[in-house]
Amino acid sequence: MFEIITHTSISHIDRQGWQALQQGDYPFLRYEFLAALESSGSVTRETGWQPLHVEVKQGGETQLFLPLYLKYHSWGEYVFDWSWAEAFERAGKNYYPKLLGAIPFTPATGPRWLSNLEESASVNLVAEILRKLCQEYQLESAHLLFPKTDSAALAATGLKLRKGCQFHWFNDNYTSFDHFLESFNARKRKDVRKERRKSAEQGISFEQLSGESIETRHIEAFYDFYVMTYLVRGQQPYLSKEFFLELQQQMPEQMLLVMAKRDHEYVAGALSFFDSDTLYGRYWGCTAEFDSLHFETCYYQGLDFCINKGLQRFDPGAQGEHKIKRGFRPTPTYSFHYIPDTRFSFAIENFLAQEITAVDQRISQLQNHLPFKQGD
Repeated sequence: MFEIITHTSISHIDRQGWQALQQGDYPFLRYEFLAALESSGSVTRETGWQPLHVEVKQGGETQLFLPLYLKYHSWGEYVFDWSWAEAFERAGKNYYPKLLGAIPFTPATGPRWLSNLEESASVNLVAEILRKLCQEYQLESAHLLFPKTDSAALAATGLKLRKGCQFHWFNDNYTSFDHFLESFNARKRKDVRKERRKSAEQGISFEQLSGESIETRHIEAFYDFYVMTYLVRGQQPYLSKEFFLELQQQMPEQMLLVMAKRDHEYVAGALSFFDSDTLYGRYWGCTAEFDSLHFETCYYQGLDFCINKGLQRFDPGAQGEHKIKRGFRPTPTYSFHYIPDTRFSFAIENFLAQEITAVDQRISQLQNHLPFKQGD
């Protein structure tokens, strides 16, 4: 018998208890990361993200933590369900709030709960929690985004599988960036080398900062760049400066900050996170447009870091077919969805089946545009 407890803030959860269940070093499920989102005001009821974190106890002992949110819109998720919301509204039903199991603003595949149960037991328990909370809160849907777990086991619980595509880099025991480029055909290899030279030709140099080398002044400069990427599109940034400053204090050892400098002044920056296996590219910004600066700051510097650290994968974030010619492979991603209303559930299931076919075809077509030599 399990006792399901909900918490409206991660601050209501014992940090040591959370950490005791943490396996591996995936950065976005760390207590510090999720707490920084809330304490900085980036994730609140007012911003459309009401925390509803679940703690499951058995015999007085905590067996599972599941970060959840009541979402009042679909921004910051990167699994797009706007058409579903419109269909519900046309039928006179309230799509929002919905129940969301995800890392806010972070479309990076990884674990979505902490548990000391066997995987099959935790998968079934998570699916049951989503169903029970939908019933208790009278919600029309629940969504689990980018989980790293057995997809077949999750689908067997009755959750509807949705397939997507991102572009990830994989390390084939490369010893240097030039070694990596040896896998390219001659023309694509020449293109990348030419692109990398452009930064130096414009007088731009780069610093790779991690751990204690990241100072408050670096975060403040980077945040100005980050804000500019939103303001040029007439939008407000999702995340506050306090969020980044708190991460600098709480978990700098898993942060990589690439800063671009020209004429002794910083002109751009990219912030990534990493664990023992993967680099996760997350945020970037610049003061002005420089030729190929985005590619060098966000991708090539990250690839250098992965190769030097022996990381096996580089997940640079959502979207971007331009990553293909730079050695990032089309990679399937998954999300899972629960729709209590049988009519909508049936319609969405049919839609997802057609979408999966289209995604598979797209991935197959994109494979033909990879820059690698034949057979690689």
